[in-house]
Amino acid sequence: MNPPTQPHVVVAILNWNGRHHLETYLPSVAEYSEGHAEVVVIDNGSTDDSISWLQSSFPNVRIIELEENLGFAGGYNAGLAQVKADYYVLLNSDVRVTKDWIPPVIDMMETESFIACQPLICNDSDPDLFDYAGAAGGFIDRDGFTFCAGRIFEVFESNEGQYPGNREVFWASGAALFVNAAAYHNVGGLDNDFFAHMEEIDLCWRLKNRGHRIGVCGSSVVYHLGGGTLQKISPFKSYLNFRNNLYLLVKNHHRKPLYPMLLRRMVLDGIAAIKFLSEGSTPLFGAVWKAHRDFRAQFKTMKQRRRLESQAIKSASDSPPCQPLNYAGWYQRSILIAYFFKHQHVFEELSNDDFMKSKLK
Repeated sequence: MNPPTQPHVVVAILNWNGRHHLETYLPSVAEYSEGHAEVVVIDNGSTDDSISWLQSSFPNVRIIELEENLGFAGGYNAGLAQVKADYYVLLNSDVRVTKDWIPPVIDMMETESFIACQPLICNDSDPDLFDYAGAAGGFIDRDGFTFCAGRIFEVFESNEGQYPGNREVFWASGAALFVNAAAYHNVGGLDNDFFAHMEEIDLCWRLKNRGHRIGVCGSSVVYHLGGGTLQKISPFKSYLNFRNNLYLLVKNHHRKPLYPMLLRRMVLDGIAAIKFLSEGSTPLFGAVWKAHRDFRAQFKTMKQRRRLESQAIKSASDSPPCQPLNYAGWYQRSILIAYFFKHQHVFEELSNDDFMKSKLK
């Protein structure tokens, strides 16, 4: 009897003028992916010497050259269109991986029917702490505010083994995102209009709307340099986060009527903008204003995307035994109230009963 065929896994690293990150982090990826995955670098129109350095230092790493910087979403979509695989691993260029980081995640996806997954993500600058970008798995509250096990707003937990095993979450981080390649393409990949930030949450939500499961693997750990504190977020990043969060809700939130939900969220954003202004942060106030301005300009387009999602959900519901609208990991209360008024700063302080559970197997 022939042994079972191992799935073809491709670790795809998006690079833009990031030779310094590649020099630091690519060696661990190359070493610990050998025998488990092919490594591909998608170059997003770099103007530094990233490509020549890669060609001389890592000749076995495949390079896909894009002519211009298409952003995180566009860059990955253009690059992965040229990559055949069973599973993609979208890996940030500033992630240090560890021995045997790939097999437990792929095994989890294959045996437990997860369509996308992430390892535990800790901070490379302070390895005892969970990282901002994903930590021990992502969740979302009733108003669309995102948070993680291991990281709620500016509170970062130490990784003390409190999140073991494999668990279902609402979204998995784009810093180290394992995803079924066929499913990635079937839902259209990442949304280019997001450019960067929250595009992986949008992807995960679209997959969940079609009845798929998203997870986190507790036996795989990577270390991410890029996760900083909220104070370090630039006005441009804030602009993208506020704008894209609204995109996210319009496209994907199908459990409640659109306009009341959207009005509530925009009021909360307005309160945040006033808070920024009262603290003397005019650039952040301007970021929120610009985000809402550009969201309004794109509202018609996002409503069209919402209709497409509704059609996809209906199609999934007409194909038993599929159960679309998988909201496992949805926090049915406000994380703002929990954090700022109830002082629940650690994920385990939130009531498990307030999270929606999966009906999928």
